Amino acid sequence: MSEKPVLANIRHNPAGRIEVTSRSIATTAAQAVIRCYGVVGMAPRNLRDSVAHVLRPEDQYKGLDVQINPDRVTIDLYVVIEYGTRIATVARNIMETVQYAVEHALGKSQTTVNVHVQALRMDPRTKDEPQASRWRRLGTMGGLRGQRTDEPED
Repeated sequence: MSEKPVLANIRHNPAGRIEVTSRSIATTAAQAVIRCYGVVGMAPRNLRDSVAHVLRPEDQYKGLDVQINPDRVTIDLYVVIEYGTRIATVARNIMETVQYAVEHALGKSQTTVNVHVQALRMDPRTKDEPQASRWRRLGTMGGLRGQRTDEPED
């Protein structure tokens, strides 16, 4: 995300126009990402020494890039996903959640979301929890069935 404020023209009306900065869109997207199932956190866009680390909450906007064009908003997200989750399922959930949040906030339906998985990590909030109870807890979230990925499905 560039440091200069890039504006998205949202609406024109007789009273004036509404413009939104890329930083505002980034904040909306970052808040949506961290609430998604399977996300440990945001990661920096450019990896140093091939090591991804989870960004602090106040730096989460550094883990995404917002491009505003006249007809479309494109958001690139750089995330760390919880080890043991289905990467494609979590990434799809992130895409849909962020797209909904941004489109709902802007009142505009031309949003593209790209997810870049930078690393897989154990979620620090659950790493000491026994795996069996962790899977039972995860089974109630996001419509997933709570099956362990290391066991075949019946």
